[in-house]
Amino acid sequence: MPHRLSLMQVRERLAAGDILPTEAVQACLNRIAETEPQLHACLTVHSEGAMQAAKSLEASGFPQGPDSQKLLPLWGVPIAVKDVFCTKAMPTTCASRLLENFIPPYDAFVVERLQNAGAIIIAKTNLDEFAMGSSTEHSAFVVTANPRDVEKVAGGSSGGSAACVTAMQAYGALGSDTGGSIRQPAALCGCVGLKPTYGRVSRYGMVAYASSFDQAGPMARTVEDCAMLFSVIAGYDERDATSAQLPVPDVMAGLSRKDLSGLTLGLPKEYWDGGLSAEVTAACRNAVRVAEGLGARIIEVSLPHMRYAVATYYILASAEASTNLARFDGVRYGRRSQKEQSLLDVYTNSRSEGFGEEVKRRILLGTYVLSAGYYDSYYKKASQVRRLILQDFEKALTQCDALLAPVAPVTAWKRGAFIDDPLTSYKMDILTISLNLAGLPGLALPVGLGETSRMPVGLQIMGKAFGEAELLSIGNVLEKALPGMERC
Repeated sequence: MPHRLSLMQVRERLAAGDILPTEAVQACLNRIAETEPQLHACLTVHSEGAMQAAKSLEASGFPQGPDSQKLLPLWGVPIAVKDVFCTKAMPTTCASRLLENFIPPYDAFVVERLQNAGAIIIAKTNLDEFAMGSSTEHSAFVVTANPRDVEKVAGGSSGGSAACVTAMQAYGALGSDTGGSIRQPAALCGCVGLKPTYGRVSRYGMVAYASSFDQAGPMARTVEDCAMLFSVIAGYDERDATSAQLPVPDVMAGLSRKDLSGLTLGLPKEYWDGGLSAEVTAACRNAVRVAEGLGARIIEVSLPHMRYAVATYYILASAEASTNLARFDGVRYGRRSQKEQSLLDVYTNSRSEGFGEEVKRRILLGTYVLSAGYYDSYYKKASQVRRLILQDFEKALTQCDALLAPVAPVTAWKRGAFIDDPLTSYKMDILTISLNLAGLPGLALPVGLGETSRMPVGLQIMGKAFGEAELLSIGNVLEKALPGMERC
């Protein structure tokens, strides 16, 4: 069946004419129809638009020439995008009632890049409202289930993208990572997810949660697929003031590495000491042994300020969220309350009716830490600790080429288990948020199933700024040496 092919496999067959774009789109639409009643991975399925785009590609035919696949590397490939990226032809809701009927007048940078590469946007995927959450249970519309056990969460906030890829509804997807929102759902569902260096992928057209943390990135079934998507979306964009004006390396060429000889990989002891379930420890330790068997030198390193990461992250990210979400006021766009007698009523009622509980919680926290009398005690202090965390990573990465650690302390948990316990839910991000505080890249790689839960376990490979090529190269070698993750 075409939907079971990897992105790279379907790409080659489309270019060769063995599969038509309409056939690839129809295969994905059939798979979506088959799995969506249980998964709820998608908020919008772009059936007619995707089929029209496929027919247009077929009519023009695959361009002939030696560089055709370089110019149009995703020609005819159906891709899904998280519903936090603006799409001109489709609603962009951020899984919030406040933007329920909003259709942007423009495309996000990453959507432009995908379409310019020949990709077909087939669906917008579910998420925690405004990307605030770790389980995709905080969507205003539906709860996304884990394709490997629908009684369990898919992770978050990019849970819809992870579930979509894992269930083979699309050949790849885009997510956003503010505190682990690509890597954690990738680990819980059993797919590959890459959080690029902050600034490597433009944030233009991505609805902001926390502007100094947010980063768009790819999610796919294999490291090679992930590398291909990254190569398409990475690059400088003058419309984004934080976009890095640096050349993007040929990450596909770096996948030719056969082993890990000559590399030193560090194990941050703070990630491995306590708090991990036995099955996560076992699967990740096995992956480390495999890396050592492939020629890598393994050493222990320390990130001493990681203990402050959760508090630091939630102070800073919530502060930025309270500022960013102030634009949703019921006046300019989005939901406007009908219960209005004054301008204050418009603001208060529109936001009260439009925002969910988790978003309100973070707005209130952010407003508090930015308020007069508390700014120096909380926000300023957290900003100073953020710098110390970056310095810890920089020091550790002078001793090794990359760091290895689990992505999440446990495998996917039962839906509803922490819905009324936000503090425990926040602690589930403890192994991912440090990298966002530092702005460094990380790759989540499935390394096996838990012995007890039989749910996926993910290992994250973390590296130096703009070192995505190295991480993908290491991940590709490990992926080939580890047991393959069984398809859903």
